[in-house]
Amino acid sequence: MKNPVSRTLLALSVSIFALGNYPSPAASDVTAINVDADSFGCIRDMEPVRHFYVDNLLGDTAGTLAAANAPEGAPYPVGSVVQLVPTEAMVKREQGFSPATNDWEFFELQVSEDGTTIGTRGFAEVNNRFGGNCFACHLPARDPWDFICESDHGCEPIPIDRKMTGALQRSDPRCGPAELQDGDSMALWKLRAMAAIGAAQAWFKSFF
Repeated sequence: MKNPVSRTLLALSVSIFALGNYPSPAASDVTAINVDADSFGCIRDMEPVRHFYVDNLLGDTAGTLAAANAPEGAPYPVGSVVQLVPTEAMVKREQGFSPATNDWEFFELQVSEDGTTIGTRGFAEVNNRFGGNCFACHLPARDPWDFICESDHGCEPIPIDRKMTGALQRSDPRCGPAELQDGDSMALWKLRAMAAIGAAQAWFKSFF
């Protein structure tokens, strides 16, 4: 076991490293934002960027779009919302809110015709419905893409393809009637099967 003094020095070193990379702003410089279930609506009402959608809870949608479309990557402004599918979201919180995630908060959502409820929210501890850790998945895209994964940003491939994500976007129940394209019904069937298998595996593992 490490000496207690060594553990203390290690903790101090990590803290100093984090502060050096993400200086904490003065309280007067922090723009507070309220993020609740009402912050998330129909995904197709957001701004499309290639295969995902963005918005900004503080009204700076132009700044969010500029970051999303920056060829060499750029930091997203506070209030940015990024969603690939209706049931998962990332929100850029106040500067200094979570240095480890560069202030991104991750959300696992439940959606229905009645609206949105937040299942899980947080930072490095949030997992998606397939059991993947959101922070670990996005970490390879930290620099220069500000944690936003795309096919060429260094992130590991996700277990669903673009046909599946597109089908989920077009069938978001908060948007009204689904706008399905050819092949979407099969893609949604495959997704339900994957979710059922994942749930069965989690149930089985709970006994061992």
